[in-house]
Amino acid sequence: MKKINKSVSSVIKQIKNLYGNSGDLNTRVININGTCVGVLFMESSSGPGDISDRIIKSTYFVTDGDVYNNLYNHLKNNIFNAQVLTTNNFDDFSYYLSSGFTIIVVDGVSEAIVMETRAELDRGVTESTSEPILRGPKDSFTESHAKNLGLVRKRIKDPNLWFDEVKVGRRTETRVSIAYLNGVADKKTVNDIKKILDDIDIDGILDSGNIKEYLLQDKSVFPQILSTERPDLVCQSILNGKIALIVENTPFVLILPNVFVDFMHTSEDQYQKPLNISFTRMLKVMALIVTLFTPAIYIAITTFDQTAVPDKLLISLAVQRSGVPFPTFFEIILLMIIFEILREGDIRSPSNMGTSMSIVGALVLGQAAVDAGIVSPIAVIVIAITSICSLIFNDVDFMNGIRAWRFIFILAATFFGLIGLVAAGIVWLLKLSSLDSFGVPFMAPFSPLIKSSQKDAVVRYPLPKIFKRPLYLNNVDEIKQGGINEK
Repeated sequence: MKKINKSVSSVIKQIKNLYGNSGDLNTRVININGTCVGVLFMESSSGPGDISDRIIKSTYFVTDGDVYNNLYNHLKNNIFNAQVLTTNNFDDFSYYLSSGFTIIVVDGVSEAIVMETRAELDRGVTESTSEPILRGPKDSFTESHAKNLGLVRKRIKDPNLWFDEVKVGRRTETRVSIAYLNGVADKKTVNDIKKILDDIDIDGILDSGNIKEYLLQDKSVFPQILSTERPDLVCQSILNGKIALIVENTPFVLILPNVFVDFMHTSEDQYQKPLNISFTRMLKVMALIVTLFTPAIYIAITTFDQTAVPDKLLISLAVQRSGVPFPTFFEIILLMIIFEILREGDIRSPSNMGTSMSIVGALVLGQAAVDAGIVSPIAVIVIAITSICSLIFNDVDFMNGIRAWRFIFILAATFFGLIGLVAAGIVWLLKLSSLDSFGVPFMAPFSPLIKSSQKDAVVRYPLPKIFKRPLYLNNVDEIKQGGINEK
């Protein structure tokens, strides 16, 4: 800890040297009856109106002689602001100044007054742009850390909603709040997460995505941490005993631990009829199987295992492929790569250009390729079905995991046919079953089999019949409603 110099001029000189006399560093010295008062703030992150009204103007109304003798205490006790702190550590100055605070130092005092004067540098609460909202609250997280905490706090008014704060990054000192329900969430998991965050030694954290890689215990292309902009989804997860990481300067909140079926759910599942939601989830499971295995099955039956399909269908496939100069594997890989390029271009392009790119890519190029005899019509249909089924999932990391394993299955089918595809499928299931996130099996509640937790897995029971939180989360309090054990 570095002590604060008792000379205002020396403190100002130290700060200017520290920031390289930066243009947005503003300092002012006010002489009150022979005593110098220094006011330091960053013009880029502070509100000048607050500084003028609450600090500088107040110093001109000091007339009592007794006040002159203890000017520091007078300022500390009479500045009208919601948050007034004190510090005797000079090393804290850089954090407070960059965070929009104003620092007041007084000659002869080795302590400083810190007052919050942050400028509004973030956008207001708006509707989520990455997660379409059909039904439910329309608000979403923003870049403001305080607002994000408030969006959670206004939904869960229980005092057991705790926010443990950690600062990550040597230079950015990014605030990360660990949100959980005390007495419900597993305290060991909370402590493990906190230890991981404390051990991160990096220059800076600019987004919650930077923290993901440190939290992953088992490496896999499928995500084990859910990222969301929606406060209602975060609150539902916290009520179930999960833990949320709210990172400063980003609207994306991390939820963990998660299991595979969590990526088949949406927050809107709790707002609609169970029968409709169960049907939608079954569609997602079916779409997952189709998008993973369809291209590989097509390659296997046209290259190795022709006897596995009826003769008429085999003849039809052979007729359509007549004249195509490329093998089936190359044909499928070519179309898959083109689709992935179009998808990435659609995501990265402005909204008014994305639709045009999709139409040109899907219709014009696809039809032209068939007419030119470069690819067969059945291959275009296979890739179209595969692509449409993948669009039902809105988590980008989950879609990337599907894409990676789809190519693995294609390679297995290319070299070994259906036998290779079955073997790769077994490896895929074994890999998923072996994943573990903070003691929670990734394939729970199916592996291991937990019947009571399957009431909100693929088939959703009515809410009045779901008495317990998911048992695989190792919650301290398992009872979700009713106050008694489920019968």
